[in-house]
Amino acid sequence: MKKILFLSAVLAFTSCKKETSEPTNATTESVSEGESAKAKSPEELGKQLFEGAGNCFACHQPDQKIVGPSIKEIAKIYKDQKGDIVTFLKGNAEPIVDPSQFEVMKTNFAITKAMSDEELKAIEAYIYSNLK
Repeated sequence: MKKILFLSAVLAFTSCKKETSEPTNATTESVSEGESAKAKSPEELGKQLFEGAGNCFACHQPDQKIVGPSIKEIAKIYKDQKGDIVTFLKGNAEPIVDPSQFEVMKTNFAITKAMSDEELKAIEAYIYSNLK
């Protein structure tokens, strides 16, 4: 238990440190706009955001749990429970996949709340594309 708390604290500190070292809104918007222009489909844009500006890839891998659940596990649970990934990423829904890691995830809400609905839907499309 102490290891989990320590890891959570380290990750939260790292995420906060990253956010304070760069202006979050300006960085997210400029990177997101550039990434939007390059993407050809919602899944591609979602992957770019997930691995880049969203900072999601640091904790979520396609097939294995690292800090947070795998992308496939997230997609399966949200699909089975008819959850709303976009609402969760906006900070307006309770976690349904791994509530024990919610405090760590909350550190990234500053990033996801600054994203447009189109970008959040693209992340959702990318997550669901991992079920195929």
